[in-house]
Amino acid sequence: MPAPTALLRQPEELGEAASAPLPNNDQDDELILDAPEAIPSESTAMQVTGDADTEMHIDEEGRPRFAPAKNNDGVMRIESRKVPIPPHRMTPLKASWPKIYPPLVEHLKLQVRMNIKNKAVELRTSKHTTDTGALQKGEDFVKAFSLGFDVDDAIALLRLDDLYIETFEIKDVKTLNGEHMGRAIGRIAGKDGKTKFAIENASRTRVVLADSKIHILGGFKNIHIAREAIVSLILGSPPGKVYGNLRTVASRMKERF
Repeated sequence: MPAPTALLRQPEELGEAASAPLPNNDQDDELILDAPEAIPSESTAMQVTGDADTEMHIDEEGRPRFAPAKNNDGVMRIESRKVPIPPHRMTPLKASWPKIYPPLVEHLKLQVRMNIKNKAVELRTSKHTTDTGALQKGEDFVKAFSLGFDVDDAIALLRLDDLYIETFEIKDVKTLNGEHMGRAIGRIAGKDGKTKFAIENASRTRVVLADSKIHILGGFKNIHIAREAIVSLILGSPPGKVYGNLRTVASRMKERF
């Protein structure tokens, strides 16, 4: 049976490529050996760049050891914050300004100015700022003073890391109107502020009564103790019962410390 014409014409269509001799085994070996030198692989390229930047050592357990990171002195980016000041706190701000800006400038290395026109305190980092959280600490400090805390109490926010400010309103606890609101504020403050001072001393916090808003400065657990006492007074508990609970809590806190 004759072969198909397509099979007979195939060598002619291939031309010289079909008739070219195959390479020897020696040529194959040369090509295989020369390939890595001609085209570097990704692993070798990465190794070269890695050796150029940092030298990596491996310990006895096979874990890599890297050189310590370089110290980054100063803040890389200059940032700014603006803290608005309520109108009724502008006069105390002007009077206490000589005590406010030294901690910000000397301790936190910030640039600060009081903008009387916009009624705000503007903070900005500089090349001398070393702490990355200095701007946030400075903002918290100025904000605490704007809420009504004393300068000496607000400075504690700069020196300690576990202090917070919690704000809530009397209406968040119980809806009161008219004279009922005034009586609730009177129960919290007490005669000549005795109740408020007792809460502060027992819970080791600072409390500010600003109309119907209440600001508490202190640690997380201390804020919880002061808030529970104030909520009890808002709901109508007699001050004597609240004093007894505060004495119990204060004695437990002394035992812990």
